[in-house]
Amino acid sequence: MLDKDEIIEKVQDKNIEFIRLWFTDLNGVLKSFAITNDELENAFDRGMGFDGSSITGFQDIEESDMIAMPDPETFVILPWRHENLVARMICDVRKPNGEPYEGDPRYILKRGLKKMEEMGFDHFYVGPELEYFYFKSPEKPEPLDKGGYFDLTPLDLASDLRRDTVLALKKLGIRVEYSHHEAAISQHEIDIRYDDALKMADNMVTYRLTVKEIATQHGVYATFMPKPLNDEYGSGMHTHQSLFKGNTNAFFDADDPYHLSEIARSYLGGVLKYSKEITSILNPWVNSYKRLVPGFEAPVYIGWSRSNRSALVRVPHYQPGRAEATRIEIRCPDPSGNPYLQLAVTLMAGLRGIEEKCGVAEPMEFNLYDLNEEERMGRGIQTLPSSLQEAIRYSEKSELMKEVLGPHSFKRFITLKKMECDEFNRQVTDYEIKKYYPLL
Repeated sequence: MLDKDEIIEKVQDKNIEFIRLWFTDLNGVLKSFAITNDELENAFDRGMGFDGSSITGFQDIEESDMIAMPDPETFVILPWRHENLVARMICDVRKPNGEPYEGDPRYILKRGLKKMEEMGFDHFYVGPELEYFYFKSPEKPEPLDKGGYFDLTPLDLASDLRRDTVLALKKLGIRVEYSHHEAAISQHEIDIRYDDALKMADNMVTYRLTVKEIATQHGVYATFMPKPLNDEYGSGMHTHQSLFKGNTNAFFDADDPYHLSEIARSYLGGVLKYSKEITSILNPWVNSYKRLVPGFEAPVYIGWSRSNRSALVRVPHYQPGRAEATRIEIRCPDPSGNPYLQLAVTLMAGLRGIEEKCGVAEPMEFNLYDLNEEERMGRGIQTLPSSLQEAIRYSEKSELMKEVLGPHSFKRFITLKKMECDEFNRQVTDYEIKKYYPLL
Protein backbone atom coordinates (compact mmCIF):
# COMPACT_ATOMS: atom_id res chain seq x y z
CA MET A 1 0.00 0.00 0.00
CA LEU A 2 1.12 3.53 -0.74
CA ASP A 3 1.66 6.07 2.01
CA LYS A 4 0.59 9.70 1.84
CA ASP A 5 3.76 10.99 0.18
CA GLU A 6 3.82 8.17 -2.38
CA ILE A 7 0.20 8.89 -3.33
CA ILE A 8 0.92 12.60 -3.84
CA GLU A 9 3.91 11.71 -6.00
CA LYS A 10 1.89 9.21 -8.04
CA VAL A 11 -0.89 11.74 -8.60
CA GLN A 12 1.66 14.22 -9.94
CA ASP A 13 3.49 11.67 -12.11
CA LYS A 14 0.29 10.43 -13.75
CA ASN A 15 -1.19 13.92 -14.03
CA ILE A 16 -4.31 12.97 -12.09
CA GLU A 17 -6.35 16.16 -11.82
CA PHE A 18 -9.20 14.96 -9.58
CA ILE A 19 -9.49 12.61 -6.61
CA ARG A 20 -12.92 11.44 -5.55
CA LEU A 21 -13.60 10.99 -1.85
CA TRP A 22 -16.16 8.26 -1.08
CA PHE A 23 -18.27 7.33 1.92
CA THR A 24 -21.74 5.86 2.41
CA ASP A 25 -24.85 7.19 4.07
CA LEU A 26 -26.74 5.09 6.61
CA ASN A 27 -28.67 3.27 3.88
CA GLY A 28 -25.45 2.27 2.13
CA VAL A 29 -25.84 4.67 -0.79
CA LEU A 30 -22.41 5.74 -2.02
CA LYS A 31 -21.65 9.45 -1.63
CA SER A 32 -18.78 11.27 -3.32
CA PHE A 33 -17.22 14.63 -3.97
CA ALA A 34 -14.10 15.49 -5.92
CA ILE A 35 -11.06 17.49 -4.91
CA THR A 36 -8.27 18.72 -7.14
CA ASN A 37 -4.74 17.41 -6.83
CA ASP A 38 -3.76 20.76 -5.27
CA GLU A 39 -5.97 19.96 -2.25
CA LEU A 40 -4.69 16.41 -1.74
CA GLU A 41 -2.07 17.17 0.91
CA ASN A 42 -4.56 19.30 2.82
CA ALA A 43 -7.09 16.43 2.66
CA PHE A 44 -4.56 14.03 4.18
CA ASP A 45 -3.58 16.46 6.93
CA ARG A 46 -6.94 17.93 7.95
CA GLY A 47 -9.65 16.22 5.92
CA MET A 48 -12.27 17.92 3.78
CA GLY A 49 -15.40 19.50 5.23
CA PHE A 50 -18.95 18.80 4.06
CA ASP A 51 -22.55 19.29 5.16
CA GLY A 52 -23.63 16.23 7.16
CA SER A 53 -27.26 17.37 7.39
CA SER A 54 -27.68 16.67 3.67
CA ILE A 55 -26.61 13.01 4.05
CA THR A 56 -29.35 10.48 4.84
CA GLY A 57 -29.10 9.32 8.45
CA PHE A 58 -26.28 11.70 9.43
CA GLN A 59 -26.60 14.96 11.38
CA ASP A 60 -29.31 17.50 12.07
CA ILE A 61 -28.97 20.90 10.43
CA GLU A 62 -27.84 22.60 13.63
CA GLU A 63 -24.86 20.22 14.00
CA SER A 64 -24.08 19.60 10.37
CA ASP A 65 -20.32 20.16 9.95
CA MET A 66 -18.52 16.90 9.07
CA ILE A 67 -15.00 16.01 7.94
CA ALA A 68 -14.16 13.39 5.30
CA MET A 69 -10.72 11.95 6.15
CA PRO A 70 -9.32 9.87 3.26
CA ASP A 71 -7.82 6.45 4.02
CA PRO A 72 -4.58 6.22 1.98
CA GLU A 73 -4.84 2.41 1.90
CA THR A 74 -7.91 2.73 -0.35
CA PHE A 75 -6.23 4.83 -3.07
CA VAL A 76 -6.89 3.48 -6.59
CA ILE A 77 -7.20 4.91 -10.09
CA LEU A 78 -10.70 4.37 -11.52
CA PRO A 79 -10.32 2.08 -14.54
CA TRP A 80 -13.40 3.32 -16.42
CA ARG A 81 -11.89 6.81 -16.83
CA HIS A 82 -9.49 6.30 -19.76
CA GLU A 83 -8.86 9.99 -20.42
CA ASN A 84 -8.18 12.57 -17.71
CA LEU A 85 -7.44 9.96 -15.04
CA VAL A 86 -9.44 10.12 -11.81
CA ALA A 87 -8.52 8.41 -8.53
CA ARG A 88 -10.57 7.65 -5.48
CA MET A 89 -10.14 7.11 -1.76
CA ILE A 90 -12.67 5.89 0.78
CA CYS A 91 -13.04 8.15 3.80
CA ASP A 92 -13.63 7.90 7.50
CA VAL A 93 -16.14 10.54 8.59
CA ARG A 94 -15.12 12.64 11.59
CA LYS A 95 -16.41 15.49 13.68
CA PRO A 96 -14.79 18.94 13.35
CA ASN A 97 -12.69 18.20 16.47
CA GLY A 98 -11.18 15.16 14.75
CA GLU A 99 -13.04 12.49 16.72
CA PRO A 100 -14.70 9.63 14.81
CA TYR A 101 -18.31 10.39 13.89
CA GLU A 102 -20.48 7.82 15.65
CA GLY A 103 -22.91 7.75 12.71
CA ASP A 104 -20.28 6.76 10.13
CA PRO A 105 -21.11 3.20 8.95
CA ARG A 106 -17.39 2.48 8.42
CA TYR A 107 -16.72 3.46 12.03
CA ILE A 108 -19.58 1.26 13.22
CA LEU A 109 -17.88 -1.74 11.60
CA LYS A 110 -14.55 -0.69 13.12
CA ARG A 111 -16.16 -0.71 16.58
CA GLY A 112 -17.31 -4.29 16.00
CA LEU A 113 -13.84 -5.31 14.85
CA LYS A 114 -12.34 -3.75 17.97
CA LYS A 115 -14.61 -5.88 20.14
CA MET A 116 -13.56 -8.93 18.12
CA GLU A 117 -9.91 -8.15 18.88
CA GLU A 118 -10.68 -7.64 22.57
CA MET A 119 -12.16 -11.17 22.57
CA GLY A 120 -8.89 -12.58 21.27
CA PHE A 121 -9.45 -12.83 17.51
CA ASP A 122 -7.25 -11.25 14.84
CA HIS A 123 -9.27 -11.58 11.65
CA PHE A 124 -12.91 -11.56 10.61
CA TYR A 125 -12.77 -13.00 7.11
CA VAL A 126 -15.71 -12.46 4.79
CA GLY A 127 -16.52 -13.73 1.29
CA PRO A 128 -19.76 -12.34 -0.20
CA GLU A 129 -21.61 -13.51 -3.32
CA LEU A 130 -23.41 -10.47 -4.71
CA GLU A 131 -26.09 -11.19 -7.30
CA TYR A 132 -27.54 -8.55 -9.61
CA PHE A 133 -29.56 -8.08 -12.81
CA TYR A 134 -28.76 -6.56 -16.21
CA PHE A 135 -31.65 -4.79 -17.94
CA LYS A 136 -31.93 -2.94 -21.22
CA SER A 137 -32.57 0.46 -19.62
CA PRO A 138 -33.10 2.17 -16.25
CA GLU A 139 -36.69 2.97 -17.17
CA LYS A 140 -38.10 -0.55 -16.76
CA PRO A 141 -36.75 -4.03 -15.95
CA GLU A 142 -36.61 -5.50 -19.46
CA PRO A 143 -34.23 -8.52 -19.40
CA LEU A 144 -31.24 -8.88 -21.70
CA ASP A 145 -31.30 -12.68 -21.88
CA LYS A 146 -33.21 -15.86 -21.10
CA GLY A 147 -30.23 -17.71 -19.67
CA GLY A 148 -30.23 -19.80 -16.50
CA TYR A 149 -27.82 -20.96 -13.83
CA PHE A 150 -24.24 -21.39 -15.16
CA ASP A 151 -25.46 -21.16 -18.78
CA LEU A 152 -22.75 -20.65 -21.38
CA THR A 153 -24.78 -20.30 -24.54
CA PRO A 154 -25.91 -17.51 -26.88
CA LEU A 155 -28.71 -17.04 -24.35
CA ASP A 156 -26.18 -15.43 -22.00
CA LEU A 157 -25.67 -12.09 -23.73
CA ALA A 158 -23.86 -10.61 -20.75
CA SER A 159 -20.63 -12.64 -20.87
CA ASP A 160 -18.72 -9.65 -22.23
CA LEU A 161 -20.24 -7.42 -19.55
CA ARG A 162 -19.08 -9.77 -16.80
CA ARG A 163 -15.64 -10.13 -18.40
CA ASP A 164 -15.08 -6.37 -18.58
CA THR A 165 -16.35 -5.99 -15.02
CA VAL A 166 -13.95 -8.65 -13.72
CA LEU A 167 -11.05 -6.94 -15.51
CA ALA A 168 -12.04 -3.59 -13.99
CA LEU A 169 -12.28 -5.12 -10.52
CA LYS A 170 -8.80 -6.60 -10.88
CA LYS A 171 -7.43 -3.16 -11.78
CA LEU A 172 -9.05 -1.87 -8.60
CA GLY A 173 -7.17 -4.48 -6.57
CA ILE A 174 -10.26 -6.62 -5.90
CA ARG A 175 -9.62 -10.36 -6.21
CA VAL A 176 -12.32 -12.25 -8.10
CA GLU A 177 -12.89 -15.99 -7.74
CA TYR A 178 -15.37 -16.56 -10.56
CA SER A 179 -18.34 -15.12 -12.43
CA HIS A 180 -21.39 -16.77 -13.97
CA HIS A 181 -25.02 -16.45 -15.01
CA GLU A 182 -27.39 -16.92 -12.08
CA ALA A 183 -30.72 -18.77 -11.84
CA ALA A 184 -33.09 -16.01 -12.98
CA ILE A 185 -33.27 -14.57 -16.46
CA SER A 186 -30.74 -11.76 -16.90
CA GLN A 187 -29.33 -12.38 -13.40
CA HIS A 188 -25.59 -12.59 -12.78
CA GLU A 189 -22.99 -13.03 -10.08
CA ILE A 190 -19.31 -12.17 -9.62
CA ASP A 191 -17.79 -13.63 -6.45
CA ILE A 192 -15.08 -11.73 -4.60
CA ARG A 193 -12.33 -13.73 -2.89
CA TYR A 194 -12.54 -13.56 0.90
CA ASP A 195 -10.69 -10.84 2.79
CA ASP A 196 -10.66 -8.97 6.12
CA ALA A 197 -14.03 -7.42 6.84
CA LEU A 198 -13.16 -3.72 6.61
CA LYS A 199 -11.35 -4.16 3.31
CA MET A 200 -14.19 -6.35 2.08
CA ALA A 201 -16.85 -3.77 2.94
CA ASP A 202 -14.82 -1.18 1.00
CA ASN A 203 -14.59 -3.68 -1.87
CA MET A 204 -18.34 -4.33 -1.80
CA VAL A 205 -19.29 -0.67 -2.29
CA THR A 206 -16.63 -0.47 -5.02
CA TYR A 207 -17.94 -3.65 -6.65
CA ARG A 208 -21.49 -2.31 -6.87
CA LEU A 209 -20.42 0.91 -8.53
CA THR A 210 -18.07 -0.93 -10.90
CA VAL A 211 -20.84 -3.26 -12.07
CA LYS A 212 -23.04 -0.24 -12.79
CA GLU A 213 -20.30 1.78 -14.51
CA ILE A 214 -19.32 -1.05 -16.87
CA ALA A 215 -22.97 -1.72 -17.65
CA THR A 216 -23.47 1.94 -18.55
CA GLN A 217 -20.45 1.81 -20.88
CA HIS A 218 -22.16 -1.09 -22.68
CA GLY A 219 -25.44 0.83 -22.94
CA VAL A 220 -27.37 -1.28 -20.41
CA TYR A 221 -28.46 -0.94 -16.79
CA ALA A 222 -27.37 -3.00 -13.78
CA THR A 223 -29.37 -3.14 -10.56
CA PHE A 224 -28.89 -4.67 -7.12
CA MET A 225 -32.60 -4.29 -6.35
CA PRO A 226 -33.48 -7.49 -4.46
CA LYS A 227 -36.63 -8.42 -6.44
CA PRO A 228 -37.11 -6.53 -9.72
CA LEU A 229 -39.12 -9.24 -11.53
CA ASN A 230 -42.35 -11.03 -10.59
CA ASP A 231 -42.13 -14.81 -10.17
CA GLU A 232 -38.35 -14.92 -10.67
CA TYR A 233 -35.54 -15.51 -8.21
CA GLY A 234 -34.42 -12.40 -6.36
CA SER A 235 -30.85 -11.25 -5.82
CA GLY A 236 -29.19 -12.40 -2.63
CA MET A 237 -25.79 -11.97 -1.05
CA HIS A 238 -24.73 -15.26 0.53
CA THR A 239 -22.00 -14.24 2.95
CA HIS A 240 -19.23 -16.62 4.09
CA GLN A 241 -17.65 -15.79 7.45
CA SER A 242 -14.93 -17.09 9.77
CA LEU A 243 -12.82 -15.90 12.69
CA PHE A 244 -9.06 -16.44 12.87
CA LYS A 245 -6.46 -16.24 15.62
CA GLY A 246 -3.29 -15.39 13.72
CA ASN A 247 -3.19 -17.91 10.87
CA THR A 248 -5.36 -20.44 12.71
CA ASN A 249 -9.04 -20.82 11.86
CA ALA A 250 -10.93 -20.55 15.15
CA PHE A 251 -13.94 -22.23 13.53
CA PHE A 252 -12.16 -25.55 12.84
CA ASP A 253 -12.12 -28.63 15.09
CA ALA A 254 -10.81 -31.87 13.61
CA ASP A 255 -12.61 -33.97 16.26
CA ASP A 256 -16.09 -32.52 15.75
CA PRO A 257 -18.38 -34.53 13.41
CA TYR A 258 -19.02 -31.36 11.40
CA HIS A 259 -15.46 -30.02 11.99
CA LEU A 260 -16.90 -27.06 13.87
CA SER A 261 -15.20 -25.76 17.00
CA GLU A 262 -17.15 -24.67 20.06
CA ILE A 263 -16.38 -21.09 19.00
CA ALA A 264 -17.93 -21.75 15.59
CA ARG A 265 -21.00 -23.41 17.10
CA SER A 266 -21.52 -20.51 19.51
CA TYR A 267 -20.99 -17.95 16.74
CA LEU A 268 -23.51 -19.80 14.58
CA GLY A 269 -25.90 -20.01 17.54
CA GLY A 270 -25.66 -16.26 18.02
CA VAL A 271 -26.42 -15.55 14.36
CA LEU A 272 -29.50 -17.80 14.54
CA LYS A 273 -30.65 -16.44 17.91
CA TYR A 274 -30.47 -12.79 16.85
CA SER A 275 -31.40 -13.26 13.18
CA LYS A 276 -34.85 -11.68 13.53
CA GLU A 277 -33.38 -8.62 15.26
CA ILE A 278 -30.77 -7.95 12.56
CA THR A 279 -32.90 -8.78 9.52
CA SER A 280 -33.77 -5.11 8.95
CA ILE A 281 -30.07 -4.42 8.31
CA LEU A 282 -29.46 -7.52 6.20
CA ASN A 283 -32.64 -6.93 4.16
CA PRO A 284 -33.24 -3.19 4.54
CA TRP A 285 -35.92 -2.27 1.98
CA VAL A 286 -39.62 -2.95 1.46
CA ASN A 287 -38.65 -4.73 -1.75
CA SER A 288 -36.24 -7.02 0.12
CA TYR A 289 -39.14 -9.02 1.52
CA LYS A 290 -40.54 -9.79 -1.93
CA ARG A 291 -37.43 -11.97 -2.26
CA LEU A 292 -37.74 -13.63 1.15
CA VAL A 293 -40.60 -15.95 0.25
CA PRO A 294 -40.65 -19.77 0.12
CA GLY A 295 -39.90 -21.49 -3.17
CA PHE A 296 -37.32 -19.10 -4.64
CA GLU A 297 -34.16 -20.35 -2.85
CA ALA A 298 -34.16 -17.42 -0.42
CA PRO A 299 -34.03 -18.78 3.14
CA VAL A 300 -36.88 -17.79 5.43
CA TYR A 301 -36.54 -20.56 8.04
CA ILE A 302 -34.20 -20.10 11.02
CA GLY A 303 -31.93 -23.11 11.17
CA TRP A 304 -28.65 -24.45 9.78
CA SER A 305 -27.55 -27.25 7.52
CA ARG A 306 -24.63 -28.50 5.47
CA SER A 307 -26.14 -29.32 2.08
CA ASN A 308 -29.64 -27.94 2.43
CA ARG A 309 -29.86 -24.45 0.97
CA SER A 310 -33.33 -23.74 2.35
CA ALA A 311 -31.87 -23.07 5.81
CA LEU A 312 -30.79 -19.63 7.00
CA VAL A 313 -27.17 -20.70 7.55
CA ARG A 314 -25.22 -23.35 5.66
CA VAL A 315 -21.94 -24.88 6.82
CA PRO A 316 -20.08 -26.09 3.72
CA HIS A 317 -18.67 -29.63 3.95
CA TYR A 318 -15.11 -29.90 5.21
CA GLN A 319 -12.48 -30.47 2.55
CA PRO A 320 -9.61 -32.65 3.87
CA GLY A 321 -6.46 -30.63 4.39
CA ARG A 322 -8.25 -27.28 4.18
CA ALA A 323 -8.96 -26.33 7.78
CA GLU A 324 -8.66 -22.67 6.79
CA ALA A 325 -11.79 -23.03 4.62
CA THR A 326 -14.11 -23.96 7.51
CA ARG A 327 -16.75 -21.27 7.65
CA ILE A 328 -20.44 -20.49 7.89
CA GLU A 329 -22.53 -19.12 5.03
CA ILE A 330 -25.33 -16.72 6.00
CA ARG A 331 -27.84 -16.92 3.15
CA CYS A 332 -30.49 -14.30 3.91
CA PRO A 333 -28.72 -10.94 3.24
CA ASP A 334 -29.37 -9.14 -0.02
CA PRO A 335 -26.86 -6.97 -1.92
CA SER A 336 -28.78 -3.71 -1.62
CA GLY A 337 -27.91 -2.80 1.96
CA ASN A 338 -25.05 -1.04 3.70
CA PRO A 339 -22.09 -3.50 3.64
CA TYR A 340 -20.45 -1.94 6.70
CA LEU A 341 -23.60 -2.38 8.78
CA GLN A 342 -24.39 -5.82 7.35
CA LEU A 343 -20.98 -7.16 8.34
CA ALA A 344 -21.11 -5.37 11.69
CA VAL A 345 -24.45 -6.86 12.79
CA THR A 346 -23.59 -10.42 11.77
CA LEU A 347 -20.22 -10.18 13.50
CA MET A 348 -21.72 -8.79 16.69
CA ALA A 349 -24.50 -11.39 16.71
CA GLY A 350 -21.86 -14.10 16.41
CA LEU A 351 -19.67 -12.56 19.11
CA ARG A 352 -22.70 -12.28 21.41
CA GLY A 353 -23.28 -15.98 20.74
CA ILE A 354 -19.70 -16.75 21.81
CA GLU A 355 -20.12 -14.67 24.98
CA GLU A 356 -23.39 -16.43 25.80
CA LYS A 357 -22.06 -19.87 24.79
CA CYS A 358 -25.06 -20.35 22.51
CA GLY A 359 -25.65 -23.91 21.46
CA VAL A 360 -27.07 -25.19 18.20
CA ALA A 361 -29.35 -28.12 17.44
CA GLU A 362 -28.46 -30.77 14.88
CA PRO A 363 -28.43 -29.54 11.26
CA MET A 364 -31.68 -29.66 9.30
CA GLU A 365 -30.73 -31.87 6.36
CA PHE A 366 -34.12 -31.80 4.65
CA ASN A 367 -35.96 -29.34 2.43
CA LEU A 368 -37.73 -26.98 4.81
CA TYR A 369 -39.98 -25.81 1.97
CA ASP A 370 -41.55 -29.30 1.89
CA LEU A 371 -42.93 -28.94 5.43
CA ASN A 372 -46.33 -27.43 6.04
CA GLU A 373 -46.86 -24.85 8.75
CA GLU A 374 -48.05 -27.40 11.32
CA GLU A 375 -44.97 -29.58 10.73
CA ARG A 376 -42.64 -26.63 11.05
CA MET A 377 -44.29 -25.54 14.30
CA GLY A 378 -44.01 -29.09 15.63
CA ARG A 379 -40.27 -29.01 14.99
CA GLY A 380 -39.92 -25.55 16.53
CA ILE A 381 -38.72 -23.99 13.26
CA GLN A 382 -39.15 -20.22 13.31
CA THR A 383 -39.21 -17.87 10.33
CA LEU A 384 -37.59 -14.56 9.53
CA PRO A 385 -39.78 -11.43 9.47
CA SER A 386 -41.95 -11.38 6.37
CA SER A 387 -41.98 -7.60 5.90
CA LEU A 388 -39.83 -4.59 6.66
CA GLN A 389 -42.47 -3.43 9.11
CA GLU A 390 -42.19 -6.67 11.08
CA ALA A 391 -38.39 -6.61 10.91
CA ILE A 392 -38.29 -3.09 12.33
CA ARG A 393 -40.48 -4.18 15.26
CA TYR A 394 -37.86 -6.76 16.19
CA SER A 395 -34.98 -4.34 15.66
CA GLU A 396 -36.58 -1.57 17.70
CA LYS A 397 -36.67 -3.84 20.77
CA SER A 398 -33.18 -5.22 20.22
CA GLU A 399 -30.41 -4.41 22.71
CA LEU A 400 -27.94 -5.95 20.25
CA MET A 401 -28.96 -3.51 17.52
CA LYS A 402 -28.57 -0.60 19.93
CA GLU A 403 -25.09 -1.81 20.84
CA VAL A 404 -24.00 -2.31 17.24
CA LEU A 405 -25.35 0.92 15.77
CA GLY A 406 -24.97 3.08 18.84
CA PRO A 407 -27.75 5.38 20.12
CA HIS A 408 -27.21 7.96 17.36
CA SER A 409 -27.53 5.68 14.32
CA PHE A 410 -30.01 3.30 15.96
CA LYS A 411 -32.59 6.04 16.36
CA ARG A 412 -32.04 7.39 12.86
CA PHE A 413 -32.16 3.96 11.22
CA ILE A 414 -35.44 3.00 12.91
CA THR A 415 -36.96 6.37 11.98
CA LEU A 416 -35.87 6.10 8.33
CA LYS A 417 -37.30 2.60 7.96
CA LYS A 418 -40.59 3.47 9.63
CA MET A 419 -40.93 6.37 7.19
CA GLU A 420 -40.29 4.00 4.28
CA CYS A 421 -42.96 1.59 5.54
CA ASP A 422 -45.46 4.43 5.93
CA GLU A 423 -44.67 5.69 2.44
CA PHE A 424 -45.15 2.24 0.94
CA ASN A 425 -48.42 1.67 2.79
CA ARG A 426 -49.85 4.79 1.15
CA GLN A 427 -49.20 3.43 -2.36
CA VAL A 428 -51.79 1.63 -4.49
CA THR A 429 -49.91 -0.96 -6.56
CA ASP A 430 -50.61 -2.31 -10.05
CA TYR A 431 -51.41 -5.66 -8.44
CA GLU A 432 -54.22 -4.11 -6.40
CA ILE A 433 -55.67 -2.29 -9.39
CA LYS A 434 -55.67 -5.44 -11.54
CA LYS A 435 -57.07 -7.69 -8.81
CA TYR A 436 -59.56 -5.51 -6.96
CA TYR A 437 -60.64 -2.65 -9.22
CA PRO A 438 -62.74 -4.78 -11.64
CA LEU A 439 -64.17 -6.85 -8.77
CA LEU A 440 -65.04 -4.49 -5.95
